Amino acid sequence: MTQTVWIARHGNRIDFVNPEWFNTAERPYDPHLSDDGFVQAQQLANRLVGEGITHIFSSPFLRTVQTAHVIAETLDLSLKLNWGLGEWLNSEWMSAYPETLAPQILAQKFPKIDLSSAVGEARYPETWQDCLHRTAKTAQSLVAAYPNQDLLFVGHGASVLGTALGLVPTLAETDIHASLCCLVKLVRHENEWIVELDGDVSHLDATEKVVRFN
Repeated sequence: MTQTVWIARHGNRIDFVNPEWFNTAERPYDPHLSDDGFVQAQQLANRLVGEGITHIFSSPFLRTVQTAHVIAETLDLSLKLNWGLGEWLNSEWMSAYPETLAPQILAQKFPKIDLSSAVGEARYPETWQDCLHRTAKTAQSLVAAYPNQDLLFVGHGASVLGTALGLVPTLAETDIHASLCCLVKLVRHENEWIVELDGDVSHLDATEKVVRFN
């Protein structure tokens, strides 16, 4: 039996387009998608039609939920939130614990969210190695919980790297290219995971020239 895991990064975010947004934002560490980010999310969703995905998991940050919800609507699937796919909680980027909307509030805005699924909790702050360990363990546990089913993880640059490394430990961090709204495709044959797509952005009309993580 084979299993496929797709890993995607969220679309473009408002503070990348308008850095001044941060100064007056109610939740400055939880930016929403920019207008072109929504376009990217829909193009990503269209790319995944017909790929046999059965479960979608997303980081609880707004930009990832918005990206994943577009995909969930397009594929007519529920959306499960999981803090294990969350952003790197780096104290050098974030001067405080990042406030995000509660799952119940998110579900009112994004009805594909499945509130019966365990979300977990964030632990701030964390080192880069903490983040890689967290995201790797999340990928491993989700794959074990949904054997022989094709899954989609929607996260951040850090969690794209971490989940891929968690399933293919022979990879180096530089082997995965986690640009905005990219796709990584991992396929398991027997007990070995193979990278079939690395940071693919061929589904996007516009891509970023420099990969930004924060």
